[in-house]
Amino acid sequence: MSPTTVAAERSADTTGLRGRFRLGRTSSLVLLASIVVSLLAASSAPTPLYATYQAEWHFSPMTTTVVFGVYAVAVLLSLLVFGRLSDHVGRRPVLFVALLVQAAALVVFAFAGGVPTLLAARVVQGLATGAALAALGAGMLDIDRVRGTTANAVAPGIGTGGGALLSALVVQFLPAPTHLIYLVLLGVLAVQAVGVVLMPETVTRARGARRSLIPEIKLPRAVRGPVAIAAPVLFAVWALAGFYASLGPALVRNLAGSSSAVYGGLGLFVLAAVAALTVLAVDKRPPHVALTVGIVALIIGVAGSLAAISAGSTVAFLIATGVAGIGFGSGFQGAIRIVVPLVAAHERAGVLALLYVVSYLGLGVPAVIAGYLVVHAGGLLDTAREYGVAVIVLAALAGVGLLRRHTPRMRPAA
Repeated sequence: MSPTTVAAERSADTTGLRGRFRLGRTSSLVLLASIVVSLLAASSAPTPLYATYQAEWHFSPMTTTVVFGVYAVAVLLSLLVFGRLSDHVGRRPVLFVALLVQAAALVVFAFAGGVPTLLAARVVQGLATGAALAALGAGMLDIDRVRGTTANAVAPGIGTGGGALLSALVVQFLPAPTHLIYLVLLGVLAVQAVGVVLMPETVTRARGARRSLIPEIKLPRAVRGPVAIAAPVLFAVWALAGFYASLGPALVRNLAGSSSAVYGGLGLFVLAAVAALTVLAVDKRPPHVALTVGIVALIIGVAGSLAAISAGSTVAFLIATGVAGIGFGSGFQGAIRIVVPLVAAHERAGVLALLYVVSYLGLGVPAVIAGYLVVHAGGLLDTAREYGVAVIVLAALAGVGLLRRHTPRMRPAA
């Protein structure tokens, strides 16, 4: 065990528990998970608003996916640059600054007056989210490796789905829809920033902070095999999430024949909510079993969605989306659990950053390509079908990789 690991465990065991004004272990774990939820809720909050922005500012579906894509690119860049920083300066400083930057992005969103401002807000939001995600994930593992692994898998689904639905309800039923949701999230971040100040630090400072800002793809030898298995699954499930976040609102409204904002957020909510519940359901299963269930459910769910699109059935589409959500949750949870229990404390943020890089590549790149196809090729329905087939192929390739690479050495990770 490295000195950094020992210091991290001592800090998590004693500093927070004995300080009168410090949060305890469980409270700190809940706080970190809640920050993941709020950050990803903020990232999905604009989803039901895209139709409103499009009507006010008269831009094309291609612009919608570009706005979505620049967020994913900003997250990627931030993960590559800041992903390992919290291993050196501590989790709390990185989180506190990231929350401040995220708050600034929400202010820009609340007063956006056109596409350039919207793009700027998404870039700032992506930078803040990317810097925070690796520190949050590593911090939860520092506090409790078992519960932290589960929280790392379940919190993104809750945040993504909850943010989309909450935003849709605000847009549909409350005044000032393009302002109110961001101001509500701003208040949540303010409370969480206070919590970050009160929580104990889980790692000790180490040299090399400036050097850590140089992007470097470096994997510990012990996790190279598991990461090779997890990466294609992560790409596939997040490509599906990108589909529902970028094209899903227009597709569901098209199927339902309604312009309601609730329909705009419903598809992403069903996908993410079912995914979060699935994470809890497969928590005790071996990770390779969770991965297998995820791949199979993803293929069945997406195939069912394509059939529902052809039949023009909103109900069938949402049911199939729920099945795909099982695939998302089980696949994502299995991919996380197959890797993170094998990573030492001082390497956690870097490895988690790499996993999130793969995830956000899957989230952003296919969505931007789909936006181009909607405008310049077959339109919304044909593009949705092509996107779905691509996700099925990705999931099938991930399944082949799992069968070829699965070895008994993976089983202790359960």
